[in-house]
Amino acid sequence: MTDGFGARLDAALDARGPLCVGIDPHPALLASWGLADDAGGLAAFTDACVRAFGDTAAVVKPQSAFFESYGSAGIAVLEGAVRGLRAAGALVLLDVKRGDIGSTMGAYARAYLDPTSPLAVDAVTLSPYLGVGSLDPAFEACAAHGAGAFVLALTSNPEGPRFQRARTADGRLVAQVVVDEMAVRNGQARPVGSLGVVVGATVGDTGVDLTGLNGPFLVPGVGAQGGTAEDVRRIFGAARRFVLPSVSRDVLRAGPDVAALRAAVARISDRFAFLRV
Repeated sequence: MTDGFGARLDAALDARGPLCVGIDPHPALLASWGLADDAGGLAAFTDACVRAFGDTAAVVKPQSAFFESYGSAGIAVLEGAVRGLRAAGALVLLDVKRGDIGSTMGAYARAYLDPTSPLAVDAVTLSPYLGVGSLDPAFEACAAHGAGAFVLALTSNPEGPRFQRARTADGRLVAQVVVDEMAVRNGQARPVGSLGVVVGATVGDTGVDLTGLNGPFLVPGVGAQGGTAEDVRRIFGAARRFVLPSVSRDVLRAGPDVAALRAAVARISDRFAFLRV
């Protein structure tokens, strides 16, 4: 990788539009596509997604858990998907939400961010609830290998606010601490830093200052979960240029036809064209 993740993301958003498309092969979705709930069905589903999204979406986000649930055969399918998507020009964001300490966090970083790994991707999701500093091995790997990370800040699940909006000893919300610590690590990187945060489209009034991050925002909750383009506009305001709305069900329900999947990406991406204006 000759450029950092932030620079590659900026170019991809300009070229392909501001959308992250999820690959979430849960059993009910496999069944709706007429596929078996086994490694063969998983492979067929994933192949269609790679063909549909690899040369259309700026970012594609496989959900690792749905592949892991099939054991080593599922991981092999995931490895092939990562290779195929990146070969087609998409940035791959692996949704793993890892968070640990010391050598264990370092091992996760090697698994997903070291280019010699068979699962090496452009970026990963991380959980900061052992302390943001516990994620430093991953941030160091991002810097060394030109990769990126999105750290959970304000998620779209209903259980999140109890922890994410709690006050710390200095009076800041926990979510604000996450944003602030990512901002320090991004510094003055241009066009944007490689370390982002996750902020859901359904979080309402965030109570968090997002303007100083100088990094990208991954925004789940769009579409099937109720979040709209207007919600995204309201939440992010002037910080919207590096917002990455994440959709899965609203696209995947168009399958298994590859042309229909591609058309769904184009249709939803058009709703968010304002983000790059």
